[in-house]
Amino acid sequence: MIFKDRKDAGQRLARELERYSGRHDVIVLGIPRGGVPVASEIAEYLHLPLDIFLSRKLGVPGHEELAFGAITAGAGRFLDQHTIQTMGISPKQIDATTEATRKVLEERARLYRGAKPAPEVKGKIVILVDDGLATGASIYAAAQALRQMDPEKIVVAAPVAPASTVNWLLGVVDNVEVLHTPQDFYAVGQFYRDFPQVSDEEVIRLLRRAEQMEITEAAKADRKGTPGVSGNPANIGQNVRIKVANVTLEGTLNIPEDAKGIVLFAHGSGSSRHSPRNRYVAEVLQERGLATLLFDLLTREEEEVDRKTAQLRFNILLLAKRLIEVTQWVSQNPRTRNLTIGYFGASTGAAAALIAAARLPGVAAAIVSRGGRPDLAEEELANVRSATLLIVGGRDEQVIALNRLALDGLQCENKQLVLVPGATHLFEEAGALEQVSAIAADWLVHFLIRAKAEHSDTAVSRNS
Repeated sequence: MIFKDRKDAGQRLARELERYSGRHDVIVLGIPRGGVPVASEIAEYLHLPLDIFLSRKLGVPGHEELAFGAITAGAGRFLDQHTIQTMGISPKQIDATTEATRKVLEERARLYRGAKPAPEVKGKIVILVDDGLATGASIYAAAQALRQMDPEKIVVAAPVAPASTVNWLLGVVDNVEVLHTPQDFYAVGQFYRDFPQVSDEEVIRLLRRAEQMEITEAAKADRKGTPGVSGNPANIGQNVRIKVANVTLEGTLNIPEDAKGIVLFAHGSGSSRHSPRNRYVAEVLQERGLATLLFDLLTREEEEVDRKTAQLRFNILLLAKRLIEVTQWVSQNPRTRNLTIGYFGASTGAAAALIAAARLPGVAAAIVSRGGRPDLAEEELANVRSATLLIVGGRDEQVIALNRLALDGLQCENKQLVLVPGATHLFEEAGALEQVSAIAADWLVHFLIRAKAEHSDTAVSRNS
């Protein structure tokens, strides 16, 4: 795996971290200087705050290349007691080295942050980002120092690292996200086509840009919550907890005024209700008068297991069962029980949506699959009666073939396959996701309104 540059690496890495998107308890910290461009892409993609993590090793007096600990810009300090005892370092030497090293860190902090204080990480999930890991010794010391600042969880993220480094770090931090673990590893730069030195000016520019984006996002949120200004306060969304079987699932429910129906989102493999793409589609549907429910098909504990084993994301029957139970919750909830139901499924979530629709005949009026795997619902396709739209990127050739087979297997009256020209699997190309959202909204609004009208006519006929 070769990355074009740090920007490309950050964008690819961000997709593996989608489960953290938009969470208020998560912060992205880039390690200057090379880690900051990578971290910047992750923070922007996931709508998370960006800052830097400044740390520096504490060198053994007379053998400064050997570390006896590390400190951070702030209150964090890690001391390796084994090295201290072995090298006979006195408390006075520890304090003197710490003070001298801290002065250097404070100078770097002033250069990058100005008067802005170091970020508060206590109780937060910290995503610690570098552009690559070699031995992992530096980030090991940094993580140990960071741990003294009492974060809830430390996640180390890098585009590339040897498998031995990843395995070693897993014993120190809560999780390690690495895209490529090559056997032949000589230097981080060998895995980039373009790998220039990152300047201090570039780090400062990216931090200022992130700060400005945070201000803009906060202003948008304020406008959304202010009556009379663009956006309905109800569209901010309500966090809900949905009990199914023996677990509780987390969700976000948005109900616009005079909602025409409700769309349940079944996210794809390795993703969550925080998926930026699904959230974007949901906002478009809300603007068209549809309520939306984005929810996690797995609990946090299950996500942790799945992230390591990938065994649950392809357990389509489990995902379908969860979706069926959430559908029943929606049908009984006083705020949503009178709304016509539709499904929006992505990747493996599309198969779950089709199975749920087949097993709840007459409940889901319409289904939209975005870059989905409807073929994984092969045995149930003939039983689906919901109006089904399959949307696939025009350059996603393998998935196009699978969707064409699934289209042939569907026996519902209304079915269609739409290819978005020039788009790949994740619809990341300019304008691609906007096309997906518009096409999906047209389909769902049409069939949900039609189903509601037919239901009303049937009710009138029964009462006549």
